[in-house]
Amino acid sequence: MPIDEITSLAGRLGEGLAGLSAQVSTAESCTGGGIAEAITRIAGSSAWFEAGFVTYSNGQKTRQLGVPGELFETVGAVSREVVEAMVRGAQRASGARFAVAVSGIAGPAGGSAQKPVGTVWLAWGDGERVHSLCRRFLGDRDEVRHQTVIAALIGLVRLTAGENPSQG
Repeated sequence: MPIDEITSLAGRLGEGLAGLSAQVSTAESCTGGGIAEAITRIAGSSAWFEAGFVTYSNGQKTRQLGVPGELFETVGAVSREVVEAMVRGAQRASGARFAVAVSGIAGPAGGSAQKPVGTVWLAWGDGERVHSLCRRFLGDRDEVRHQTVIAALIGLVRLTAGENPSQG
């Protein structure tokens, strides 16, 4: 059975993190823990996977990750400001050098003209540096979530290689 793309990316991430003697954490909303699940498919991931936070509600984004509550009123949960606060919160709470955060609208409902279904914000942190990117994924709920996990892992692989995760 061939290794699927997600497992391959998680393996590459593990190799990069092991080479840096660094750890990673995840802060997930729309993926519901899918990124952490992918990472922990890899044998030995306990050496470089620190923690996963599934903060589906706004309240948990604030409680677990320290996202300022006023951001939900001003810019909404699916925004650059929120995912950047989530990634910083995951780094702070876990002590991991690297982190990824995602928040999006997987559908089939919940979208708007400004933020249609498939809109996903991603953020990656490396120490003090944070990179973020908004993507619009097409497809049904499962496809949006699947594409988000892939994008998050690709960004982490790039980040651990010293590249900008939001490019390409």
